[in-house]
Amino acid sequence: MRLGYLINVKSTVAHLTSLLLKVLTDKHCKKQMINEDKIREACASDKEHGFKLLMENFQQPIYWHIRRLVVSHEDAEDILQEVFIRVFRHLDRFREESSLGTWMYRIATNECLRFLNSRKEQAVSAEEVQEELMNKLMASDYVDYDNAMAVKFQQAILSLPEKQRIVFNLRYYDELDYEEISRITDTRAETLKVNYHYAKEKIKEYMTNN
Repeated sequence: MRLGYLINVKSTVAHLTSLLLKVLTDKHCKKQMINEDKIREACASDKEHGFKLLMENFQQPIYWHIRRLVVSHEDAEDILQEVFIRVFRHLDRFREESSLGTWMYRIATNECLRFLNSRKEQAVSAEEVQEELMNKLMASDYVDYDNAMAVKFQQAILSLPEKQRIVFNLRYYDELDYEEISRITDTRAETLKVNYHYAKEKIKEYMTNN
């Protein structure tokens, strides 16, 4: 019984991986988000088709949200795959208390934190994890290295405490409002506003003094 269960799990993961890779490599994927209601309706009538629509519409913003937190393309792809596997497994349990996008950003953020915490357990300190991310920044195609200000800006963001970095990215890059970020991070909107303010001030200070 246990062996059969493991085989089914591996088969499901392999199938989802192939679907995800197809979406990631399809140059003709739709660029424009379709109505979330249509995705939910598709999920209800044909889970696999609905899930494919969900990947086509969310894989790019979710990938970049992850990439900004973990920097490495390889790590981001691994986490993205895990996010979509979790989404597929729990799609039937999705409660419409938030949008699909908010729900997926929450899962992605938690997966990033899980990954970063695992790195902290392997490292001596949080500072070492920060240094590791800085090194990955300089060793990847994450930023235009001919643009010194762009490089410094990314270094400034990586120098932020974890919570401030998450809030700054969601607000600055993803342009989410504080209520939505609150649902993603399970943090009061007022606290998020303070975190965002401090993040901006620290980035300005880093850009000025480095």
